[in-house]
Amino acid sequence: MSMNTATSSRRSLRYRLLRWRAILWLVVGRNARARALFDRMLDEYPGDAYGLSSRGHLLASSGRRDAALADYRELTSRHPQHSAAAWFNQAFLLDEAGRYDEAEQCFRRAVELDPKLDRAWYGLGLVLIRAHRFDEAVAALKRNTELQPMSPYAWYQLARVHVDRHEPEEATKIIRHLKGFEPKVAAQLERETGLAV
Repeated sequence: MSMNTATSSRRSLRYRLLRWRAILWLVVGRNARARALFDRMLDEYPGDAYGLSSRGHLLASSGRRDAALADYRELTSRHPQHSAAAWFNQAFLLDEAGRYDEAEQCFRRAVELDPKLDRAWYGLGLVLIRAHRFDEAVAALKRNTELQPMSPYAWYQLARVHVDRHEPEEATKIIRHLKGFEPKVAAQLERETGLAV
């Protein structure tokens, strides 16, 4: 075995050990210890996709959104094709921070990488609603309802957009549809919009 192969093998084993130890701490609910291992992993293997993604998730879960956003930015910068989930997570944090233009771009990148990522279509729809770009919002929300037909959230937002666009007949169709599987949401829409079905 050559010196380079032996060194590479040791590095690979070290990486796997760090990763498994971090996973073990996560399983037993010791997130701070897991995060310390992800910190060490990233010190030894800068830009590692797994380390950045995992630490970003832990940081976001503990309310350290700016630090989490920094990890997701580095992840998507270093590994732009890595995963739609990484782009979605970055978009979600940007959306929460009120940085809607940046969030829109990240949601769009997420659905480019994975056109079936329903939550990214939903997030994109919400960002577009805030920007009053209703035609685009309708398209994004419709895509979400195709992927998640029994989830009431996009249906609800879609009905609200149709009301805002002065299309009560379209909103009425959605309320009628929701009555079949989410009567409480349908009733809420009737109350909010004044459309009785």
